[in-house]
Amino acid sequence: MAYKQILPDDTGREHIIEIKDLNKSFDGTKVLKDITFYIRNNEFITLLGPSGCGKSTTLRIIAGFETADSGIVNFEGNSLLGVPAHRRNINTVFQRYALFPHLDVYDNVAFGLKIKKVGKKEINQRVMKALATVGLEDYGGRYVDQLSGGQMQRVAIARAIVNRPRVLLLDEPLGALDLKMRKEMQLELKAMQRELGITFVYVTHDQEEALTMSDTIIVMRDGVIQQIGTPIDVYNEPKNAYVADFIGESNIIAGKMTRDFEVTFSDGITFNCVDPLFPEFVPGQENEVDLVIRPEDFYVGEEQPGRINGTVESIVFKGVHYEIMVRSGNGIEWMVHNVDPVKIGQRVGLYVDPDDIQIMRRSELSPDFGSYGIKKPGISDDDTVSAEEAD
Repeated sequence: MAYKQILPDDTGREHIIEIKDLNKSFDGTKVLKDITFYIRNNEFITLLGPSGCGKSTTLRIIAGFETADSGIVNFEGNSLLGVPAHRRNINTVFQRYALFPHLDVYDNVAFGLKIKKVGKKEINQRVMKALATVGLEDYGGRYVDQLSGGQMQRVAIARAIVNRPRVLLLDEPLGALDLKMRKEMQLELKAMQRELGITFVYVTHDQEEALTMSDTIIVMRDGVIQQIGTPIDVYNEPKNAYVADFIGESNIIAGKMTRDFEVTFSDGITFNCVDPLFPEFVPGQENEVDLVIRPEDFYVGEEQPGRINGTVESIVFKGVHYEIMVRSGNGIEWMVHNVDPVKIGQRVGLYVDPDDIQIMRRSELSPDFGSYGIKKPGISDDDTVSAEEAD
């Protein structure tokens, strides 16, 4: 069963790309499993996940560099399957920019237009506009070996947008840049996408990149879509323990719910939350759930009944906050981000607002009842959440 996209489509934008029940195998190993989602016009959508999750394969099928075993890939209502890459109104920017070292910047950008036999006057107008868009209008006469990594990345984007594609695919394009340049380019890419009005489909394993730039994030694992949503929804309301763990830092533990808006965990203390029982749960029974609390959502104070009380085991200064590890009486280790320092060995009480306790269904990737990050006995990192559980 394919993951069903649950984004409310209230923007009025057309679906420029629709993918349904997409499957792909390599050497007998299935790398895409009934992938289903849509991409809206002028959207910045990111495929996010670890290496081997299928995100780049999905991108390459859209681009025409790979063929699907089965499924549907429609572009503006027409099937792309069987259409060669050079006939698709789609361009791709790769991590390795594949620029021509024997050509200067101008000719690198103009190369595709010359192949299409576009007139010289139009080539010059389009190349200069593309270079201006990426901030390189004065670099046309330079050669590739005279450019920085960030400048080469801009040239690769200019070469792609000069062809006026409806969709631009970007496969880890910032991976070769240093951290400072990568952060600068994240903001520039998003601003560029808004200015150009082009649909961007971006592939990355970097959660910060996805949260910074995207209108929509698709989280993938082992060829299966785990969640589709806005950056805020994916971060604040993860669908399962895998998404919660992969997107940012999290405290993920087991809990129990017997009624709406209450969850019991941590030494059997019952906390208020904002989530009702799931439809399949039976009121009055102890229904097992996962819950996630982000480190920044804790308030650190004195020990009190009804709080998560524990001992500070470590504290690390992170610049804007301290990362504190607190071990409660039942052995659970909590990660806390706090702007005020504490002392190792100090007893503290942790308070969390009800709307900062996110309830999730249990799944194969749920942690065992214990410290953060511990998986159930016998469950390997290769197990996958089913589509039904992800939804």
